[in-house]
Amino acid sequence: MEYLFIGLAVGAVLAYFIFARFNGAGKREKVNTQSVILMEKIRSVCKFITVEGDFSEIFYYENVKDKWLNLVLGKKKALILIEAKAHIGFDLTKVKMKADTKNRTIILTNFPQPELLTIETDFKYYDKREGWANPFTASDLTDINQEAKKHIVDKIPETGLFNEASKQALETIKLMETLVETINWKLDYSALYAAEEKPKLEK
Repeated sequence: MEYLFIGLAVGAVLAYFIFARFNGAGKREKVNTQSVILMEKIRSVCKFITVEGDFSEIFYYENVKDKWLNLVLGKKKALILIEAKAHIGFDLTKVKMKADTKNRTIILTNFPQPELLTIETDFKYYDKREGWANPFTASDLTDINQEAKKHIVDKIPETGLFNEASKQALETIKLMETLVETINWKLDYSALYAAEEKPKLEK
């Protein structure tokens, strides 16, 4: 009877350790899976717009490439009204992060600079003048539209939109934090404060 009791006790202890081992492995696997899912969720947000800017510019175009042709056939030139809407924000696919599964924490080690995500343009032509034998072609109009769009893109840094987006970087961080907290994890972005070239996140 005594041996039977000892055998049962030993069996119970072994069963406990086997269960604990497999249960612990299962928990670790679950935590690792959670970390992967969280990072994929953050990346799936992809692009986050924080600032929008409207532009209205007059762009003057004159064909100066074919100087001699212009003298013979006449110049072609135009005034174009450009109306544009620019969206500045962050491409979250560029975020660098790692998972601390022990402390259930996603750690951000890098945050992208704000960039021009999209620009919508509309062109209206005024005072379009063609040479008597030098008309505008479809290729000319394509080139003009590209030059006009580049004119707007070059103007954007002067407007302060990138600086404004940097100031609102915390909104993007909070979006990530909300995703992480949905399954009781934490987001550690303290490293971003240390990097002077990164956006300053002020609470």
